[in-house]
Amino acid sequence: MSRTVDKVVSADGTAIAFEKQGSGPAVVLVGGAFMTRAASAELAALLARDFTVITYDRRGRGDSGDGPAYEVQREIEDIDALIEGPGGGFAMLFGMSSGAVLALEATARGSAVPRLALYEPPFITDDSRPPLPAGYVEHLTDLVGREAYGDAAAYFMTAALGLPGEAVAGMRQASFWAGMEAVAHTLPYDGRIMGDTMSGRPLPVERWASVTVPVLVGSGDAGAPHMLTGARELAATGDNFTLRVFPGEEHTIAPHALAPALADFFGGEHAR
Repeated sequence: MSRTVDKVVSADGTAIAFEKQGSGPAVVLVGGAFMTRAASAELAALLARDFTVITYDRRGRGDSGDGPAYEVQREIEDIDALIEGPGGGFAMLFGMSSGAVLALEATARGSAVPRLALYEPPFITDDSRPPLPAGYVEHLTDLVGREAYGDAAAYFMTAALGLPGEAVAGMRQASFWAGMEAVAHTLPYDGRIMGDTMSGRPLPVERWASVTVPVLVGSGDAGAPHMLTGARELAATGDNFTLRVFPGEEHTIAPHALAPALADFFGGEHAR
């Protein structure tokens, strides 16, 4: 199976690293917080039986560059560069977690996306867990500005994910923590992408009213209740949105459970 590692140049001159494998219609995988392209490798390999699959490092992560000032539009331009370059002019998108909201936003702003699949955009629209603290993004930005990357990662884990502080303290001793610190400076980016959708209030559905392509909204039924609630609320916003619940799955879904559903939605021959 063919596979290449390369870079495209985004509109602001930032180099974005990507890998491409497989053949057929293009699908770009958009990762969430902490994720680099390596995190989607297993899912990409499964989808590559039917599609040209593009995984990439979001700006500031892995082998990609970054710009001097962050705007969500810059990340949408990164996706557009991937669509125009290795995607061949248009590409379906799959977004995971906050990457789902980025993919949704890109589609709403006019990216050349014929189909969009999302898994557990981390909306908080009910009272099943506390909303993000006031000043969440500002506090993250302050920690990053002081190069307190471990503290930034820990704050995200407690404030955004809702993990107990003692559990996060234990994680800081684990071998994987260094990798999380290496991309923690991009956590404010994910906060900016989420906007006020983790406030405990109903979704601002008008924000995505321009999305008219078919959209698959996935969620597990064994994870945090607010994830499924948010997915259901998003899926109810239009006739072009379809909800798919994955039995027994949580926020970290098994690639072999997700891949057939994506292949079926995107039109692959090996979906069944």
